Amino acid sequence: MGLIGGGPGSFIGPIHRIAAEMDREIELVAGCFSSDPGSSREAGESYRIDPARAYPSLDAMFAAEKARDDGIDFVSIVSPNHHHLPAARAALAAGFPVISDKPATSTLSEAQELTALVASAGLHYALTHTYTGYPLVREARARVAAGALGTIRKLVVEYPQGWLAGEAVGKQAEWRTDPARSGPGGCIGDIGTHAFQLAEFITGLKVVELLADLAAVVPGRPVDDDCTVLLRYDNGARGVLLASQIEVGEMNGLRIRVYGDKGGLVWRQEVPNTLTLHSLDGRTEVVHAGGPQLGPDAASRTRTPTGHPEGYLEAFANIYRDFAAVLRGESAPLLPGIEDALRGMTFVDTAVRASRDVSGWVPLTV
Repeated sequence: MGLIGGGPGSFIGPIHRIAAEMDREIELVAGCFSSDPGSSREAGESYRIDPARAYPSLDAMFAAEKARDDGIDFVSIVSPNHHHLPAARAALAAGFPVISDKPATSTLSEAQELTALVASAGLHYALTHTYTGYPLVREARARVAAGALGTIRKLVVEYPQGWLAGEAVGKQAEWRTDPARSGPGGCIGDIGTHAFQLAEFITGLKVVELLADLAAVVPGRPVDDDCTVLLRYDNGARGVLLASQIEVGEMNGLRIRVYGDKGGLVWRQEVPNTLTLHSLDGRTEVVHAGGPQLGPDAASRTRTPTGHPEGYLEAFANIYRDFAAVLRGESAPLLPGIEDALRGMTFVDTAVRASRDVSGWVPLTV
């Protein structure tokens, strides 16, 4: 694996490295970790790779790695949003499959270009919607598909954080609140896309219309930091998406509730090893990660017995395990791909435009 981004001060670069290498199917061996050659060398030292493979530019990395018998098999893009398309474009042109942090790009037009590039290159592309890697998220999807909840009527997905309630201080905060680097969507692109994709992933439904209220609550902030979006799904179900980064005291409180005519379910990212299912007759079932009642999608991505917590790193590793399977020519139908990339950016673009320019419901058309 070659890493693009993840230089000094990055939190997500080491996360990707740990996740990719957890199952010993992938090894980080090269990277262009920063646009600054010195910083790229420094990052290479921290990752303990061959110093000669910590490259000063993408062109240098692709040229050198293509010439090696043991060169990289794919690249992982973990840089800020505005780098995603140029990096993916260069990688695909050089013949390397891509796995990328979300959102796929900073704008919808870039996502459309990326979709065309992936199709033209004929190479694999995946998106790290990490929460789809949690075993109990996959179990929730399987239960919904099997009809355990009946016909879905209502979805509520929430993603509250509080880390941007004040001044944006530090590298991570600064680029996420800069539209030149994040794109026109702030909170809606950073975490709203996760909530949007998670709801569609679990239910199998697609949003067809939305009504959005996006706000920049912190004075002077040029992108949204608090979002409320009403959703209509293709089966007639109604949904609510709440995403905020100004809710003081909240950490990473992603939660989804799904209600059908036969039952409901609840899953929380901060308590990821339990899935609660309610039945119309009043019964409640609590499903535990690693338990014998799990279906194959969840069981195959669980590493420890019941009661031994698995979390974010393991979920991330499941995404990489799926990507490794795809590169070997195997099937990994739950791996988010270019369709999720385009759909996510269509959601961001539609929500931003609807909140700024339109009064009323707006179609979401991909």
